[in-house]
Amino acid sequence: MSTVLQPAGVSNRRRIWRNAGAIFGVGIVGFVTFVAIFAPWLAPYDPFTINLGRRVIPPMWMEGGTPANILGTDQLGRDYLSRLIYGARVSMIIGVATIITSGIIGTVLGVMGGFYGGRIDDAVVFAITARLSIPVVLVALAVAGLMGTSFTLVILVLGLLLWDRFAVVARSTTMQIRNLDYVAAARCAGCSPMIVLLKEVLPNIATHLAVVATLEMALAILLEAALSFLGLGVPPPLPSWGLMISEAKEYMFFSPWIIMIPGIALFILVLGVNLLGDALRDMLGTDLSR
Repeated sequence: MSTVLQPAGVSNRRRIWRNAGAIFGVGIVGFVTFVAIFAPWLAPYDPFTINLGRRVIPPMWMEGGTPANILGTDQLGRDYLSRLIYGARVSMIIGVATIITSGIIGTVLGVMGGFYGGRIDDAVVFAITARLSIPVVLVALAVAGLMGTSFTLVILVLGLLLWDRFAVVARSTTMQIRNLDYVAAARCAGCSPMIVLLKEVLPNIATHLAVVATLEMALAILLEAALSFLGLGVPPPLPSWGLMISEAKEYMFFSPWIIMIPGIALFILVLGVNLLGDALRDMLGTDLSR
């Protein structure tokens, strides 16, 4: 009996789609991304419109709820479903912008240190060590406290503080492949170091960096929520999920749903991003010895 061999990529993809966790993660992130992109068309009301005559209305399935406000209203009478939908946009923008910023910084440092070695590598290792000695939350709180709250500031602070994992992974993987045959062949062919880095090194470490990006995105979303909860993240009236939790904490004993809804949404999104990272690791995992 003959055996039909299938490409590794095909078998990896089939294994992914047989994995319930991977499907769940891809579905969550895809759904939240869809909601974030089409928020203006999906939100039933303006998330910033205040109506003090309709304060703290419960969701429609609870006593006192109404179909006009499916998830109820907050303490200022703003539609909770609309704010939740726009909150997805805030979380996704901050998560993606943060990993782009931190990914560029960490990848450049890690690749340079791993490829050139010597004093450049020593400087990169020192920078990574110095960064790891800095508590992210405390620095973010200090910067936000000194410079005020701003959407752009949150992205910059998180992007400048979350690059270390990119640098560590990029450095270690670059050190493993810099002496492999295809890199040596490119050098012998007369390619400049920059061409070798762009065409031979980066494509072969991109799969590892993609997995790191999902982990850092989940961390960035959580940190933004924590800063907003403390009043030092996204400024009101922007509908950040962390800010929604902060604004609702005074009502948690009398109207617990007002704090549970954004909390559950945040939990599901972070879970989905982490499951997506596991799926990418299984699908894009490569053997560096090849």
